[in-house]
Amino acid sequence: MADTIPIHFPDDQQEGTEATISRWLVAAGDSVAAHAPVVEIETDKVVVEIAAPVAGRIEDIRIRQDEEVNPGDILCTLNTSSAETAVPATAPTGEKPAEITAATPDLRRLSPAVRQRVLQHKLDVSGVTGSGRGGRITLQDAEALIGTQGSSEIIPHNKMRRRIADNMVASLMHTAPHVTAVFEADLSAVMRHRATHKEAFGQRGTPLTLTVYFVAAAVAALKKVPRVNSQWHAEHLEIFHHVNIGIGTALGEEGLIVPVLQGAGEMDLQAIAAGLTDLTGRARNNQLKPEDVRSGTFTISNHGVSGSLIATPIVINQPQSAILGVGKIEKRIKVQEVNGEDTIVIRPMCYVSLTIDHRAIDGFQTNAFLTELVHTLENWH
Repeated sequence: MADTIPIHFPDDQQEGTEATISRWLVAAGDSVAAHAPVVEIETDKVVVEIAAPVAGRIEDIRIRQDEEVNPGDILCTLNTSSAETAVPATAPTGEKPAEITAATPDLRRLSPAVRQRVLQHKLDVSGVTGSGRGGRITLQDAEALIGTQGSSEIIPHNKMRRRIADNMVASLMHTAPHVTAVFEADLSAVMRHRATHKEAFGQRGTPLTLTVYFVAAAVAALKKVPRVNSQWHAEHLEIFHHVNIGIGTALGEEGLIVPVLQGAGEMDLQAIAAGLTDLTGRARNNQLKPEDVRSGTFTISNHGVSGSLIATPIVINQPQSAILGVGKIEKRIKVQEVNGEDTIVIRPMCYVSLTIDHRAIDGFQTNAFLTELVHTLENWH
């Protein structure tokens, strides 16, 4: 009797409230090698690959593309009696992948976001070598092919966009009373430090971006005012002793995601720079794992990178108690006292805001946090 084992959707692989089969990488009867990916599952936050635990042949696909899947569900079964002769189904000997054309696109070879663009705009991607791993066509590749399609277009909401909408409405209207305070920060000291050290950081492959400084300053402020690093519960307030900072990362038209820099409270500037480079790079290439978006205790929204001076309220990333907003950095006139005289100077300035859950945090803690944040930035050395 053939040895058959099930391939499950593991309990620890779902991050979010919904998950669906986005595409099967194999078909029934295909041979797969041990640890070869067999299916992609899309949640409202990440796309995860499920691999075959051992070599074998796919027997029975239980859940079809676009159908919902829950942790513990059997995705397919694997006949392990053919393990010795199994080869990866994605690379059959002497066989080239089929070309993708507008008329007959091979949807299985495209990610959900790219597939949506190809069908929506009737793109001809035959002969296109993608910029992704192994020549895979990325969302950026598809966007580059899109020309003017008329006066309007219909863009169906993907899972991420729907969940962003649900979470924003729930946070702002039904869960937490939002209050926002705004301070102004002079970044002269940060700019001097960055000018001195950015080349050395870059040579190590860890760009010294301004976001690195805001993360480090937020850590200092959270240690000074730990109540901001908290979560509201019905019967108590949970104040975290560890600091895991989420960084809002834009994904173009698809929305945004918040990868989490775990253990930021124990990192120096170099470690923060390395962690941010890794996380934001993988976020934009759709390579985040479920654990990369979990366990955040505080979030930073650097909305200034797209040009805004102030955004308010920035919706709290539930169930956290606060979110820091960072506005556009621009040179502004500032009155500064020099040797007892008021002097007009030009300084690189930005607005920083803290939006709080007023159930957990009051104005006193809010202003104390922003005071420490600004003090840290303005006295960088």
